[in-house]
Amino acid sequence: MTPAVEIDGLTKDYQVGFLRKRKVRALDGLTLTVERGEIFGFLGANGAGKTTTLKLLMRLMYPTSGDARVLGRDIGDTAMHADIGYLPEHPYFYDYLTARELLQYCAELFGFGAAERRRRAAELLARVRLDEKAWDKQLRKFSKGMLQRVGLAQALVNDPAVVFLDEPMSGLDPVGRREVRDLIASLRTTGTTVFLCSHILSDVEVLCDRAAVLRRGRLAHIGRLEELRGVGGERPMEVVVSTEDPARLEAALAPLGSARLTTTPGGARVEVPTESEVDEVLRAVRASGARLVAVQPVGNPLEELFVSEGSGSS
Repeated sequence: MTPAVEIDGLTKDYQVGFLRKRKVRALDGLTLTVERGEIFGFLGANGAGKTTTLKLLMRLMYPTSGDARVLGRDIGDTAMHADIGYLPEHPYFYDYLTARELLQYCAELFGFGAAERRRRAAELLARVRLDEKAWDKQLRKFSKGMLQRVGLAQALVNDPAVVFLDEPMSGLDPVGRREVRDLIASLRTTGTTVFLCSHILSDVEVLCDRAAVLRRGRLAHIGRLEELRGVGGERPMEVVVSTEDPARLEAALAPLGSARLTTTPGGARVEVPTESEVDEVLRAVRASGARLVAVQPVGNPLEELFVSEGSGSS
């Protein structure tokens, strides 16, 4: 089976300036593959090239060089649009329409009959958890979060095999974000491929099978989430203990050298540079009579990777 998305050397240059034009490379030789049925995270800071990539895949702009295929078809083949869904970062809808009317209109563009259009509109508005009282209100009266829900619904109106989502959590409150995350996760059960652009690391960590990190238009890293977390080598770890005698614990840790002890009310925290040193710390904790509370990583390795490798110009 062909991959859902194949990108090969995709490059996009812009000319900027008025009198003295100069070339700016927004995307530089991007190559990656997204398999069918996977939820793929596309990470990068603002300006890294995420939205440019999606616009090229949607054929909303033309590449300077390189090519790409979606569902085995060249992105220049407009027939592929019947099998994909797209939610842009800043969607614009006819704001004089109601939510129900917009979805019925989108369904009509895909050739569905009147009864099916009505059914799909109601089903999707309920699925994205839009309050039923808002279904027949004009979109101009909607909040940003409500518009995001409608936008997600329109991206699914044709039961797409691949759906491209650009910052789908934008404008949502914490409850809304959880509901949309659950909806995106549910697409996995139907075999839908999700290409998720985001700078919200927690959403990518919860949802995605694999992710790519884009830095100034170039692919910095790609892999499964657990692989990306390990890119920087072993992570520092923290051992949290409860003890009434911190001095005794400090003495037990002294031979280790690399362990750093910080006392807290009723306990202590012991930080070591690598996971491989945790066992020695635990032996010292037991020897001192302290009680183990927790062993946890220090910081978020994916966040550190994003900050160091994923930042680009804004």
